[in-house]
Amino acid sequence: MRGRWSAGAVCALLAALTTGCSSASGSDTGDGPLGGKASVSPTITQPTGYGAVFLGIDECSSFGTTSFTEVPCTSERAAARVVARYDGEVSDGPACPATTDFVLHISAQGPSEAGGDDAVPKGYACMRNLEPPHPGDPGGGGGPRTIVGDCVYGSGTGQVRETACDGSGQRKPQYKVVKAVLKRASCPASTALYVQLGGAQPVGCARPV
Repeated sequence: MRGRWSAGAVCALLAALTTGCSSASGSDTGDGPLGGKASVSPTITQPTGYGAVFLGIDECSSFGTTSFTEVPCTSERAAARVVARYDGEVSDGPACPATTDFVLHISAQGPSEAGGDDAVPKGYACMRNLEPPHPGDPGGGGGPRTIVGDCVYGSGTGQVRETACDGSGQRKPQYKVVKAVLKRASCPASTALYVQLGGAQPVGCARPV
């Protein structure tokens, strides 16, 4: 089976809110408006599939400067593994696992385009690097989700972006998400910033670092 897919946004910058501040809109839902997201322009490629499902769970991809290709996980070129795979748009589907390093967006193709009998539906694959670094880990400074343990800095009026907690990123951390709760009122008294996380506990309680 063949499929065509694009390198999606390798970003971690989800939501951020402070009382009295406005933020840009986003795709997740939660306690208030969302912060800005950064994205990488997608690039289309034509890789070869190795499983019954193109880029199925536990299959691997290579890394490239402008594109990614599906390869056997035993290949020297294998760099990341699929940890979850969903059809449809990221904004409409389930969230990737918390420690996902990046997301690959898969464009839809018919059987003739795919080079086989089966069509490749539009979807997305949640990817985890085979080796460090893991930007999706708590404090790693990247990934498609902001989670407890991540650090952020102010990037505009009512918006924040994620950065590495150890200070190795281009911007120094200003706040760290220390707890995830259902509502702002459940955050500790030391909370200085509310960060949109999404999921069952959509509010992140962040304090200065």
